[in-house]
Amino acid sequence: MYDIKWIRENPGAFDTGLARRGLTSLSASLLALDDQRRAAIAKAQSAQERRNAASKEVGAAMKAGDGVKAAALKQEVADLKLALTTYEEEERSAIAALDAALAQVPNIPLAEVPEGKDENDNPQLRAVGSKPEFAFKPKEHFEIGEALGLMDFETATKLSGARFVILKGALARLERALGQFMLDLHTSEHGYTEVNPPLLVRDETMFGTAQLPKFRDDQFPTYLEPITQLESMIEYERRRGEEKDTIEAEAEARAEQFVDDFIRGAKGRGLDERYARNLAKRDARYDLFAEFDLKYWNHQLAKRALWLIPTAEVPLTNLVRESILDESQLPLRVTAATPCFRAEAGAAGRDTRGMIRQHQFTKVELVSVTTPEQSHDEHERLLASAEAVLKRLGLAYRVVTLCTGDMGFASQKTYDIEVWLPGQGRYREISSCSLCGDFQARRMEARYRPEGSKATRFVHTLNGSGVAVGRALVAVLENYQNEDGSVTVPDVLLPYMGGIKRLTKTA
Repeated sequence: MYDIKWIRENPGAFDTGLARRGLTSLSASLLALDDQRRAAIAKAQSAQERRNAASKEVGAAMKAGDGVKAAALKQEVADLKLALTTYEEEERSAIAALDAALAQVPNIPLAEVPEGKDENDNPQLRAVGSKPEFAFKPKEHFEIGEALGLMDFETATKLSGARFVILKGALARLERALGQFMLDLHTSEHGYTEVNPPLLVRDETMFGTAQLPKFRDDQFPTYLEPITQLESMIEYERRRGEEKDTIEAEAEARAEQFVDDFIRGAKGRGLDERYARNLAKRDARYDLFAEFDLKYWNHQLAKRALWLIPTAEVPLTNLVRESILDESQLPLRVTAATPCFRAEAGAAGRDTRGMIRQHQFTKVELVSVTTPEQSHDEHERLLASAEAVLKRLGLAYRVVTLCTGDMGFASQKTYDIEVWLPGQGRYREISSCSLCGDFQARRMEARYRPEGSKATRFVHTLNGSGVAVGRALVAVLENYQNEDGSVTVPDVLLPYMGGIKRLTKTA
């Protein structure tokens, strides 16, 4: 999320950054909203200052025995009090409009990020490892798993629908072994602290890492408490009653604002002024009550809903939300292995078979929180930590730098690690490692205090998969498959497998 002050001071750089993402210029429209916000604040402040002054003048007039002047000043104070309510609402609305617009703006890519439109323009940084050679045609993971009797998509579909899977026996243990191995590696050798975070989070937590509001359709909402129809209607009627007088007054004010033009048009159609005024007020009331209804139901949803996490990045990064850290605490490095839940709203028709794109999957996440000066080096370090997983597993992979057209919403720069899948005969993403700068920190209000300074600065945040456990399982099945249909367990996982060295067909 961007600071409007920075945009005002650097409109050209801001629009150039958006253009690199293939977006139109936004500085003018955002600054116009900021001008409205400033004007509303100024109007409210001016009214408040005059109200304070007039209140003092009332006392002076009464002391001087000037009752007429005191009465006039009292009326002015009362009028200003009423006007302030309107001005303060204008201020709140202007601030909300600017915040909503800023929340939709993606992070600007660093200058070093390559130009491009989509994944086809991502340059390869390096390729590591040797692709395995087979004396037979390698199968895809779902063919292997189903033939072994250890992977069941049909029953999962009966239970939950498409994009779910049931793993059994040694295959379920192999998935668990992968997650344990990754956590042990990152905590014992890479300096990350293991965290067991909540899997359900609030709106503001999802907003902090930029899953909301833009990617709402990709998330799974859930509810803490059931909302009965009776409860909702009782609460609705209570709130509507409380707001009725305010809405009626605002409708009258809105009608006055455009009634002259309305009346001129009405007279041309033979309508009298009173009727025209009533029509104007009716329309204003309709709009205002509609606005109230929308606010009410949105409030109810926000009040009751929690979100299943799409990645542990969400709770791990938000560990520092609304905090001021000491510089000595940075860099902060945390990791977690959690289930992840994604609606995959934009993935219709893609990877419909197998485990590549699931609604529920397990992933080991790496998150770093650091200073601006350290963040670039930390990005390379995080990438190396994720790469180490694939090296230990003996899997061939490549690293690509995402181009400007393929970057995530919150990222300044992203590396993708793509593992070789012989069954598919191509590389597939298994980790994204992103530097977000202070983009998420601003949304979370996460700061640190540099040593010897009283002032605070926003932290920089980074995240990456270390790695996606489900896709690592896919890669192991396809790379370690044997001609007889069995799968050899990689040496590094043997300590976690309870003596199982090979996955074979169940009876």
